[in-house]
Amino acid sequence: MADTFIARQPIFDKRMKVYAYELLFRSGAENMFRANPLAAQSVIADATTVYGWENLLGTAKAFVNVDEKALLAEAPRLLDPKRVVLEILESVSQSESVLAACSELRIEGYELALDDFVGDGKWSSFFPFVKFLKVDFRACGEDAQREIAECYLPKGFSLLAEKVETREQVELAERLGYTFFQGFFFCKPTMISGRDFPANKLSCVQLLRETAGAEMNLGAVEELLRQDPSLTYKLLRYLNSPLLCRRSEVKEIRQALRLLGEREFRRWVAIVAVVALGMGKPAELARTAVMRGYFCDELAKDCGMSDVAAELFLMGLLSVADALLDRPMEKVLEELPLASEIQMALRGGENRFRGVYDLILAYEQGTWNAVSKAARRIGIPEANLPDRYMRAAERASVLA
Repeated sequence: MADTFIARQPIFDKRMKVYAYELLFRSGAENMFRANPLAAQSVIADATTVYGWENLLGTAKAFVNVDEKALLAEAPRLLDPKRVVLEILESVSQSESVLAACSELRIEGYELALDDFVGDGKWSSFFPFVKFLKVDFRACGEDAQREIAECYLPKGFSLLAEKVETREQVELAERLGYTFFQGFFFCKPTMISGRDFPANKLSCVQLLRETAGAEMNLGAVEELLRQDPSLTYKLLRYLNSPLLCRRSEVKEIRQALRLLGEREFRRWVAIVAVVALGMGKPAELARTAVMRGYFCDELAKDCGMSDVAAELFLMGLLSVADALLDRPMEKVLEELPLASEIQMALRGGENRFRGVYDLILAYEQGTWNAVSKAARRIGIPEANLPDRYMRAAERASVLA
């Protein structure tokens, strides 16, 4: 695998469907504290030649940062204009050559965005070529967010609220007229409830109980699946995915257990339950859960934890269970017979599982300094991380 790191963050539309992923770049394990003058050009080349566009994006678009060097070197032309939005960074000058490059890209069908926009008129030279304004909600107060909407929506710009961390921020942005949203609000509960699990999610929680415990009762699992035929359908559909390369078609539950073995069977039932729990939530939430599970699994060998890979997978998979169920994580964990190390890690305690969890969160968010520290803490070579991340993305793509 390449010596470059790429992570992705989802960008949602008003239906809470993934419209695009922003690709986050780092040039390699050695380049943690210094800027890379060829960063934007490198991420473009790597996204198209090394990582595999479909594995990174599925059917979504990509938002890719472009600096002045990339614009003047015409690097964005390596990308399909139908699949990409070019983010102009704050460091880009408004020179005649840069503006001419933006004009040519726009004429050729490329969509452009201004990154970290806070309503500053200094960007006005770019406005004729730009479709998206990415408004930094951390840097802007509510008054500024409203003023930007009132000023720029009538001029035909599409407003993207970035760094939104709560559902309340998303709802405010929607009321103001913003149509795209980026941040980790979708991984947080939208309300805290002390009530029992909703009836339509109860069988999923019961399935998780059966597959998370030390002993699995196959009869109980089969009965739960019979009560909800859609779960059986989803399980068999996943098991028959071409990505799994099964030699024969899986047609019933006990056959699946024989073919997979109990450990792998537990994993797939747990995935089906988590995906079903995500009904009514942004689909990206279930994808995030499965991606985290597989990333933990991929990292297990690197940090000398192969013997607990199944437990690490379950920890990653359940790390958004509070958002799936709109209940505090503490309440969710009380309902599931999870290993003590999983329980402690998801409660925020310090143990070896938490070290892996912190690493996957940092990588997911593209906070590369934190990635470096977390990798050192648990003894994982940083150079291994891009390959493990892309393997997790490929395995999770069965959910696409």
